[in-house]
Amino acid sequence: MSPEIVVLDGYTENPGDLSWGELEKLGALKVYDRTSLTDEDEAIARIGGAEIVLTNKTPITKRVIDACPNVKFIAMLATGYNVVDAAYAKERGIPLSNVPAYGTASVSQFSIALLLELCHRIGLHDQTVHEGRWERCADFCYWETPQIELDGKTIGIIGFGRIGQREGAIARAMGMNVLAYDLYPNDSGRQIAEYVDLDALLARSDAITLHCNLTSENAGLICKNTIAKMKDGVLIVNNARGQLVNERDLADALNSGKVGGAALDVVSSEPIRGDNPLLSAKNCVITPHISWASLESRRRIMECTLSNVKAYLEGRPVNVVNGL
Repeated sequence: MSPEIVVLDGYTENPGDLSWGELEKLGALKVYDRTSLTDEDEAIARIGGAEIVLTNKTPITKRVIDACPNVKFIAMLATGYNVVDAAYAKERGIPLSNVPAYGTASVSQFSIALLLELCHRIGLHDQTVHEGRWERCADFCYWETPQIELDGKTIGIIGFGRIGQREGAIARAMGMNVLAYDLYPNDSGRQIAEYVDLDALLARSDAITLHCNLTSENAGLICKNTIAKMKDGVLIVNNARGQLVNERDLADALNSGKVGGAALDVVSSEPIRGDNPLLSAKNCVITPHISWASLESRRRIMECTLSNVKAYLEGRPVNVVNGL
């Protein structure tokens, strides 16, 4: 008998430009565009008697797992898996697999794009041209913000895995000096960057980007205390996890000028809340968590998830992140 497979939140992965067809061949497939992030009962009802559950952002908590005893395998449509109670899934003997490397090119490219946006504010200048500012200008050019050249400046990358190293290579090609902080330095990283401790990175960097996983130890890493150790006018880019940043502290630093600009593709609560202090902070660029979302990246997610499900069905789960 074919296993029942449920996708809890498939729309962001596949809004219609990809196909679930190959996954459908593996079992009785139900795909939901969205499932409530807060109503566990909805997730429980939709999972029902399914054996295999796929999720991106829909939480699979202890209560959900207990209420769905037929679940034998959970597959993330993402790299991060903090929405699943991984430890309890392990206790119940349920492997949890992720997609480890789908977005290296897209996310690093987007991170550099955010940094360049802070340097040139291209969107702002495009807007002023369309509003008629250039047409009325007495000179052949104008700029609303300081234009910043990155050649010779220092970028500090916190989290120097695949994405951080790809970004570091791009930054080096642009003439930047590259510093890296990572708990596990490696030889490939040493070919790109100088590994330093966190305090040295904070003190020496003209721009700081975040590419580390979110843990209980580093939540709120960018805060009043760490910002105080940074250069005046530092640029900060985050397209890792929003909870790495204390948003009130960052907003205060932007408004005071201590931080010269911040570009964020992630925030602590998504979708963003209207009372997020960064929405009204000076020199803050925010995009709606899209650095991962190129067609190429999403296709890799689909392909890897399909492989993860096949491997489970063959009795040899791969990319398992909860120790089973």
